[in-house]
Amino acid sequence: MKFIKTPVKGMCDMLPSDMRLREHVLSMIKKSYGQYGFMQIETPIVEHIENLTSKQGGDNEKLIFKVMKRGADLQRAIDKGTGEYADNGLRYDLTVPLARYYACNKEKLPSPFKALQMGNVYRADNPQKGRFRQFTQCDIDILGDDSNLAEIELITATASMLTQIFAEINITDFTIHINDRRMLSAVALCAGFAEEDIGSVLISLDKFDKIGLEGIEKELIENGYPEETVGKYLAVYRAVKEGITIDEFCQDIGEEYLPAKVKQNLADIIGCVRPVLAQGVKIVFDPTLVRGMGYYTGAIFEITMDGYNFSIAGGGRYDKMIGKFSGQDVAASGFSIGFERIVTILKDHMEGGYQLAGEPTAYLIGNRVSLERKAEVLALARELRAGGAIVTVMPMAKNIKHQIELLENEGYKKFEKIYE
Repeated sequence: MKFIKTPVKGMCDMLPSDMRLREHVLSMIKKSYGQYGFMQIETPIVEHIENLTSKQGGDNEKLIFKVMKRGADLQRAIDKGTGEYADNGLRYDLTVPLARYYACNKEKLPSPFKALQMGNVYRADNPQKGRFRQFTQCDIDILGDDSNLAEIELITATASMLTQIFAEINITDFTIHINDRRMLSAVALCAGFAEEDIGSVLISLDKFDKIGLEGIEKELIENGYPEETVGKYLAVYRAVKEGITIDEFCQDIGEEYLPAKVKQNLADIIGCVRPVLAQGVKIVFDPTLVRGMGYYTGAIFEITMDGYNFSIAGGGRYDKMIGKFSGQDVAASGFSIGFERIVTILKDHMEGGYQLAGEPTAYLIGNRVSLERKAEVLALARELRAGGAIVTVMPMAKNIKHQIELLENEGYKKFEKIYE
């Protein structure tokens, strides 16, 4: 059998320079969110298949890496012939595992609980720039707070964190888009769609950036919805102009579909967040923002940056998910950071990658150096390390020029060549 030296499609090997940058960004995220009172937790990467296929994950449920049953359990499943061969799966996000975690540990946690999770998630997706099958997610969530202070805190904390990270590459501008799932539902109901059709309709609307309103119209009609209903629905979005306000967008939506408090809640979030954003950061009402997850119940938000065709963070309120585990609804709102995409942007703007701090030193030891001299070098290296320096001691290569070039690529700046 021939061994394959390249990684599995959609997954990446990380070189030392990659890991330095990733660890640097992770440390900035931890520090920044820690200053806002978020507490770090961890959940397993393997989750019960029932939880992952609970119709809470939107299209991501089609991308699950399933884990087959084992031993006698697998044989029994094969004998039954039902095709149910998986009992677990790799998590496709951190939100579903968080809901299970909170339902299991609620009595041990403060309320409201401000959680920070950082870890790998897995999706059997089509790999492309900024999109992988294994990738790191960073989530913050506030559980047990039904006020809009949760959304305000999530957005301001994330905007502050991103401002600090992008300042290192002199980027100051990005945009926070905000909408409300209840507003999206109200537009669909007002147009004549049935309540049970809303999920399917919003899946189509979520493709706005990719296929436009014409593509959405075609898809909805192909899905069997009446042309008149589809036309009335999309007329609302065809009337959207840049800078449209919440009141302008909702002027023809009756209160039987959309209570006034929903509009006011969204306006209050924008009004509280806007004054504390750094210069160059904008927050805008975006009536076409959907977010693909089926579990959102209120305000939703997403962050984009000019020049990139993907969002760098997104989230929203999901008050109904935890109740599916505990039997009692718990107010919940969260923000997920596109860690891999942030790293991609940083690498695009960093010449030479992220370097080691200070002046790392390499001692290169020739093959004729005595044991006593080696001991002296090791003692000197230990002394420098005690002072906080980065020092490596290694045998001198035959091609010393190439050896030094490779070390320079890793950030080493001082070289001591010991020949004897």
